[in-house]
Amino acid sequence: MQSPSRGRRLDAVSGPFTPRTPRVVAARRLQRRRDRENSGRFLAEGPQAVREALARAGTVVELFGTPAALDRYADLAARAAGVDVPVSEVTDEALAALTETVAPQGLVAVCRHLDVPLERALARGPRLVAVLAEIRDPGNAGTVLRTADAAGAGAVVFAGDAVDPYNGKCVRASAGSLFHVDVVRAADPVHAVDALRAAGLSILATTGYGDSDLDDLTDAGQLATPTAWLFGSEAHGLPEELTAAADARVRVPLHGRAESLNLAAAAAVCLYASARALRRPTGRAGDTAGESAG
Repeated sequence: MQSPSRGRRLDAVSGPFTPRTPRVVAARRLQRRRDRENSGRFLAEGPQAVREALARAGTVVELFGTPAALDRYADLAARAAGVDVPVSEVTDEALAALTETVAPQGLVAVCRHLDVPLERALARGPRLVAVLAEIRDPGNAGTVLRTADAAGAGAVVFAGDAVDPYNGKCVRASAGSLFHVDVVRAADPVHAVDALRAAGLSILATTGYGDSDLDDLTDAGQLATPTAWLFGSEAHGLPEELTAAADARVRVPLHGRAESLNLAAAAAVCLYASARALRRPTGRAGDTAGESAG
């Protein structure tokens, strides 16, 4: 077995850190939103999140790990040490204090906030954007963020009184996607919609009572343009001012007897409908079949 100190920088001089070690205590405070906001830092738990965080230069501030985990994921410890990120051994008890899962995987990174101003995100010309308008559930928000990343979205906007994107559950639900897309926090959702429209994106609001059917829009080729999808909370839906500001109010068709889809499922259907339309060889739905037949 590799020596625990070989190939990485260790800051635990007199043995692994405990729950009472000041740096562990300071990191544990990041489980509170107030401390995350004040410090501009958050926790990313598990090897997948740590790997993706390290791939984004300048994001990781410190890496904590149990001796067993640092041996098992020696490549991550070495990568962190290679960019002068302190690698600190912790006891199992200290690791448990830093995590919020029942069966932690032994690694926790302290990361810098990733916020990108909306103007900068739009300057990159995203063709697909997801707007989470006042969504409070961190699991749903993280899952939508992960889905948006998978569908090729360039930005995810947390608008209004939305959940903190750096909430531990949201970070875990994103499965590393938090580090892949531009994360934007917009205090004023209507202003964000205006900026998205000014950047050339169509604004589509999802609602179970929409006057436009997603299948109809897809068949008509109307999703083959840069699009921002607005998603609201499961409990309250989109704020009225946002549905009114949208270019279209879209419902996902229900072909069976289910009353509705949950937020994450509806977002996946909508985002992937746009992703498919945006990747067609032409901007019109009927042209692709004609080209294939020829």
